[in-house]
Amino acid sequence: MNECRKLRLGVLGSGKGSNFAAIAQACISSKIQAEVAIVISDVPNAGILSLAREFKIPGLYIAPGQFKTKLDEKAEQLYISTLKQHGVELVVLAGFMRILKKNFLDAFPMRVINIHPSLLPSFPGLNAWEQALNYGVKVTGCTVHFVDHGVDTGPIIAQETVRVLDDDTPESLHVRIQTKEHEIYPRVIDMIAKGLIRVEGRRVFGAT
Repeated sequence: MNECRKLRLGVLGSGKGSNFAAIAQACISSKIQAEVAIVISDVPNAGILSLAREFKIPGLYIAPGQFKTKLDEKAEQLYISTLKQHGVELVVLAGFMRILKKNFLDAFPMRVINIHPSLLPSFPGLNAWEQALNYGVKVTGCTVHFVDHGVDTGPIIAQETVRVLDDDTPESLHVRIQTKEHEIYPRVIDMIAKGLIRVEGRRVFGAT
């Protein structure tokens, strides 16, 4: 990308929005070559929408429709059209608790990324930090990946490790993983903004 031009981000989230806050702060401080154009949530009172107001970034609730784990067809089209109306070039999932299906991913081919609180492919799905703790692994972490049609199965862009301590609880481990998430997610977005990421099949090159 041109050095003067900022990549326009659309952030989707269902919860408190801590990763969104880290990304927004990195944008505002010019640490990354990007800007958040719109925040959309499937939860009307989600904390991420309150944070968007604090950052003076447009934030919208768009009802997800009739399904519990995905957007219905009408909602999906509204999400796509809203993102495109705001000139979004990269869709960033920040705790968005819906599976995105083919029509959405086709609208933003290889332009949807997610962060997951484990070292994928280990411990996909919900409460990954608790899965890791219960399994007894000594190292876990977080993964930024492209989104595909599966659940946490897309090509891996970058990972950070977190040691599991003997006295960890699910809560304490989750806090340390989130600290790493807040570092790695903006960094990956900046690499994408600068055109440093290259994908060949499942292998992603250029991430550091």
